[in-house]
Amino acid sequence: MKNWFQNIILNYPYLKILGSRYIFGLLFFIVWMLFFDNQSYFDQRVLDKQIKELEDNKSYYKEEIAKDKQSIKNLKNTGQTERYAREKYYMKRPNEDIYIIDIEDDKIKDSLQEAKH
Repeated sequence: MKNWFQNIILNYPYLKILGSRYIFGLLFFIVWMLFFDNQSYFDQRVLDKQIKELEDNKSYYKEEIAKDKQSIKNLKNTGQTERYAREKYYMKRPNEDIYIIDIEDDKIKDSLQEAKH
C-alpha cells in the first residue's frame, strides 16, 4: 500500500505540495472566508448591490424633490396656480366653456405602446 502511494506522489508531484499542512490550512482559510464567514465574499457582493440600488434611489428622490420644490415655487404665483388648475383639473372661470379635444392619433400611439409592453 505504501509503495502504491509513493508511486502516485512520484508521478504527480503537485499532490505532495497539496498534502502539506500549510497549503491545507491556506485552502481551509480561503474556503472559510469565501463561504462561511459573517463577512464572506458572496455576502459582501449582495450588500454592495443593495448599496448601489439605494444610492440610485437616493439620486432619483433628490431629483424628484428638486422638481417638487420648483413646482411649489411656481404655484406660489397666482397666475401659475390658475394655469395649473386649468391644465390638470380642467377648471374654468365663470361663464367660460372648456372644450377637451382628444386626438385619436394619440390614442392609437398610446395603445400601441401599451401593446408593446
